[in-house]
Amino acid sequence: MSKPEVKMIVLSTDDLDESIRFYNETLGMDVKFRDGAHFAALDGGGVTLALATALDHPIPGQVVVGIKTSDVDAAAAAIEANGGGVVNGPYNDAHERRAVVYDNKGNGIVFYSPLAR
Repeated sequence: MSKPEVKMIVLSTDDLDESIRFYNETLGMDVKFRDGAHFAALDGGGVTLALATALDHPIPGQVVVGIKTSDVDAAAAAIEANGGGVVNGPYNDAHERRAVVYDNKGNGIVFYSPLAR
């Protein structure tokens, strides 16, 4: 497994348009990607700031760290073996392999790796 990279912070919102407007007008963050009314990725420089409603948030109501790794399954297994837990996965979605986990203190993490095309 290659060294994991923190790539994204996922925040909860109940109003995606309002949250996008807030981060754009307050901090100048531009939208990199938007998926309907439930998910948006904003340009936070080296880290993407994601805004998600309960429909698309991995653990609604929590701040979740997105970590890119070459081996999602091994990362999730390591978390579980060391006092954390698996919420969902590992599984494949349309674009990547993912696992939603929490660490030994209850902090949310999403491990992901792009699927080979």
